[in-house]
Amino acid sequence: MRKKFLKMFLAVLLVCASIPAFSQIVPAGRTGKAWPLSVGVAYSNYDTDWSGRLSGGTLWADWNFYKLPPLLDGFGIEVEARDLSNGRTGADPKLRMDTFEGGVIYTTHFYRRFHPYAKFLFGDGSIDFTTSDPHYSHDTRSMYVPGAGADTRFYKSLWLRANYEYQFWPNFFNHHAMNPSGFDIGVAYDFGRFR
Repeated sequence: MRKKFLKMFLAVLLVCASIPAFSQIVPAGRTGKAWPLSVGVAYSNYDTDWSGRLSGGTLWADWNFYKLPPLLDGFGIEVEARDLSNGRTGADPKLRMDTFEGGVIYTTHFYRRFHPYAKFLFGDGSIDFTTSDPHYSHDTRSMYVPGAGADTRFYKSLWLRANYEYQFWPNFFNHHAMNPSGFDIGVAYDFGRFR
């Protein structure tokens, strides 16, 4: 009886001692569907290149291609919409600028919580303004927009974004370009589960 108890005790001790060797420190998978999408909202302040500065809001969405070959890792697609109609500092009381753009974004993933990026977008810009011609107070132009910034994670799936853009509105007046530029500060929710 004593021998049988000793064998049983040693067997249980061996099993208990070997359990930590089978522990898993990284989850095998995640439940639920993770989308490579982040959606954000920002406060924007821009030099209008027309009459002072304007501020307003920006909405954007990024679709990130996470499973590309290493050379292409970091590429994605971004769309954004911006309405600048508040905080006028210039002399034009009717000044308002609205833009809608889309294009390519490249985000570096060298750091876990900090992701610098560069982007190049194409879109349309709309401007309301005051001129001496009562029949000409609105114009729309195609535009292209280089930009850069950084996303930093501050809480779970929430990311803080600082963004700078320099817009080109070609052939605005007498074949001259208008070049609004400015900053966006905002927050995004990442559906991709921490990238």
